[in-house]
Amino acid sequence: MKYLTLILFLALLGCKNVQPVNKQNVESAITKNANQLLKDKRFHSVSIAVFKDGKSTIKHFGELTIGKGNKPNDSTLYELASVTKTFTGYIAAKAVLDKKINLDDDIRIYLDEAYPNLEFKGEPIRIKHLITHTSGFPNMPLKSENKKAFFEGLKLIKIETKPGELYSYSNTAPELTAYILEKVYQKSFEELVIEFILKPNKMKQTKFTLNENDRKRLVKGYNDKNELMPNFNRTLWGGISGLHSTTTDLVKYMKLQLDQSNLIVNESHKKLYKEGSDFWEGYHWYIIKNDNKLVYRHHGGIYGMQNWFVIYPKQNIGISILTNTSFNETGKILEKVVDNLYDDIKIN
Repeated sequence: MKYLTLILFLALLGCKNVQPVNKQNVESAITKNANQLLKDKRFHSVSIAVFKDGKSTIKHFGELTIGKGNKPNDSTLYELASVTKTFTGYIAAKAVLDKKINLDDDIRIYLDEAYPNLEFKGEPIRIKHLITHTSGFPNMPLKSENKKAFFEGLKLIKIETKPGELYSYSNTAPELTAYILEKVYQKSFEELVIEFILKPNKMKQTKFTLNENDRKRLVKGYNDKNELMPNFNRTLWGGISGLHSTTTDLVKYMKLQLDQSNLIVNESHKKLYKEGSDFWEGYHWYIIKNDNKLVYRHHGGIYGMQNWFVIYPKQNIGISILTNTSFNETGKILEKVVDNLYDDIKIN
């Protein structure tokens, strides 16, 4: 009997040690990859958050201000840049489920003027084209100083390919999507993000509009010449960019995106447009699916900072990496760090 009790005790002791060892392995993997990144002197700081099997690990490295040694922390506010588009996609998915919009709707039914130019040989631009970058819209709005100017700019657009046939990244389309979502819900886009995403998931540090205290925590980023860059100034709805967040809140966003019981998440992860043998566009998610991997991801790049937000649903893993540096190669470099980090932690 004593022998059996000893075995049970050792088994229980072993079970208690499993999780700390796993977390330690994740921390080691984060540290290894962060230190490797910071060997490139164009990078000054990096924050990495990992959500794996229901447990979060967050670590920060480097300095936010060159020469001051002020390391980022869990309260540091980063600009999410184009990762904001995944929030736009989530609300669009909810609108589809709520039957407020239909993916096949001609976008002009939601506009106050005719816009005969927003078609190609009789083929209209549809909602699904806006959220998959297949609308034929230009990358940047032709006019973006304010919302009225934005609609004047829409009149100047010439659609030169059949909507839905060609992928071409557009920051114009998600702003129009945000406007349409405002119209069908009769609330501002900022209110929709708060009501449908931020409040239900207790993401209290994620916001469009910053107060004075928030601005003290907001990262000031650099280009590759170590020049301080300005923060983004939102003049339109915020469908493309404008959200700020912390690593702790992004872990909550990972948890949401990994919730396979959430019908809105499932809708937003649908493959809507195929680009290549294993690459699709969802509701502003880039989806990679092959025999070994399923990935939902999005990159965000703005004047002085960049980030990747990546979800691996089959492995129950989420990764967010944020840095206070932005130059042409930053996205590719961070993408490689994320891939290496995933390889390091997936078997632990």
